[in-house]
Amino acid sequence: MGVVTAKRPVKPGPAPTAGQVKLTWQAKLRRDWPLLVMNLPMFLLVLAFWWIPALGNVIALQDYNPYTGGITGSPIIGFTNFALLFQDPQFLRAITNTLSITAFQLVFYFPVPIMLALLLNSIVSAKLRAFVQGVVYMPYFFSWVLVVAIFQQMFGGAGLLAQILRERGHEGVDWMTNSDTFILLITSQTIWKDAGWGAIIFLAALSTIDPNLYEAAAVDGARRWRRMWHITLPGLRPVIVLLLILRLGDALNVGFEQFMLQRSAVGSGASEVFDTFVYWEGLRTGDLGYGAAAGLFKGLIGLLLILAANRVAHAMGERGVYSRS
Repeated sequence: MGVVTAKRPVKPGPAPTAGQVKLTWQAKLRRDWPLLVMNLPMFLLVLAFWWIPALGNVIALQDYNPYTGGITGSPIIGFTNFALLFQDPQFLRAITNTLSITAFQLVFYFPVPIMLALLLNSIVSAKLRAFVQGVVYMPYFFSWVLVVAIFQQMFGGAGLLAQILRERGHEGVDWMTNSDTFILLITSQTIWKDAGWGAIIFLAALSTIDPNLYEAAAVDGARRWRRMWHITLPGLRPVIVLLLILRLGDALNVGFEQFMLQRSAVGSGASEVFDTFVYWEGLRTGDLGYGAAAGLFKGLIGLLLILAANRVAHAMGERGVYSRS
């Protein structure tokens, strides 16, 4: 007779959760088709006005002439346009000005919407808060032409401030034509125009913080500054990190219209940035391949900044712009 061996009972393992089950693409399609249909118009819009035109960046590698060869007939010259860029002192000046303005505004402009949101959130009266919000939001809807005109009337050589100083026996000032203080001028204009609108995102983030946390902290004896430091700012941190990453990705895009309007007043040495360089050296001269090379370089640097900042956000324990599942 053979020896009968009993099989060892197998312990059932934990049932796979929904997050551990890998669905096929057909199952995902059946599950998510309403969302895909809802996003289809936006996808077509991005495809038509962003992805397909982005293929035209190939002219950065060509001796492009739109009147003779076009994209298909212009000769390929490789990275010649990029090599010429880094030999152009005007391009190097544009890089220096753009990075300087970006760094300055990260320090002196980026915190302003956060502080403004905290101040607005602390106003008890709903009517007063709505009035203040309307006042600080309004400049966002002004064009840069109007903003520069208002600053000219206030701080120009014949502006209100200069007239008040002259009436009191002092020498008038003209900050609108001073290239040394141009970075302060454009940062002040940006704060006045955009800070109120930027505070909306932080106000929305403040509304998601549990009020019970404030009540519990107050019961424990925490004063207003302690509550802000230990509850409000940690609640805002994910939004702050996300917007900081997006701002770094947009670091080389400091604006076009604002600088073009004031270029003649302060000169190109202080106001030349990436966008104005592409306009003057690419569109105005007709050297579209050269301008496209500058624009492509700007986009690649912005992408690298986003990837680097997002990695730093992951190291800090934040989600960032995206995260791998």
